[in-house]
Amino acid sequence: MTLTSLVLLAVAALLVGFAKTAIGGLGSVAVAIFAFVLPTRESTAAILLLLIVGDVVAVWHYRRDADWRLIRRLVPAVLPGLALGALFLAWVDDTTLRRTIGVLLLALAALQLVLTRRSTDTSQVGGSRAAAIGTGAAAGFATMTANAAGAVMTLYLVAQGVEKRRFLGTSALFFFGVNLCKLPFSAGLGLFDADTAKRTVLLVPFVLVGTWVGLHTARRLSQSRFDQAVLVATVVSAVALVVR
Repeated sequence: MTLTSLVLLAVAALLVGFAKTAIGGLGSVAVAIFAFVLPTRESTAAILLLLIVGDVVAVWHYRRDADWRLIRRLVPAVLPGLALGALFLAWVDDTTLRRTIGVLLLALAALQLVLTRRSTDTSQVGGSRAAAIGTGAAAGFATMTANAAGAVMTLYLVAQGVEKRRFLGTSALFFFGVNLCKLPFSAGLGLFDADTAKRTVLLVPFVLVGTWVGLHTARRLSQSRFDQAVLVATVVSAVALVVR
């Protein structure tokens, strides 16, 4: 592996940590970097282990802010989404799938921005049972095929006007559970090997630095700036999925 590749992976690991404790949508940019440097399937497993490291830090810091009611509404649909994503990852062209997910995220982000500019109250629709089921299934599918569930969750929580710390705590706990559930699926697909483990150990310090920077950044962001930042990050991550 070249020095340039190592630097890119280190930057991606920093973004993983930062996304977990501050602006979640940026996680997909890290996913895109990993897929650029490593073979696609190998990159999926490599970044999953780093995501879990970031999850542990985020859950510890935001554990008192998680909204269990929101999480309980999403969980029932996540496992079917994961299973469907695993099937597609095993049998279908995952590049096409990632680009499809990216286009859908762009469309959803555009809709959210339009509704926000028109001062439309989206909390009633965002808080419906159908939205919870759709988000849970989409998050499971997107995270299994493209590690892109952060953007799905962002749009769901923004639509409900969730406060910053509640947003971060709910996302942290939700994705910690989701990523743990992904481990057996990824192992069953044969995505873990010795090189992946070594690479993870080397990159963990960068993830931890990213979480530290993210914690300090989140404290300084006002609620309005936070909402704007997560939507912009969602658009950036969707573009990353489309073009990578």
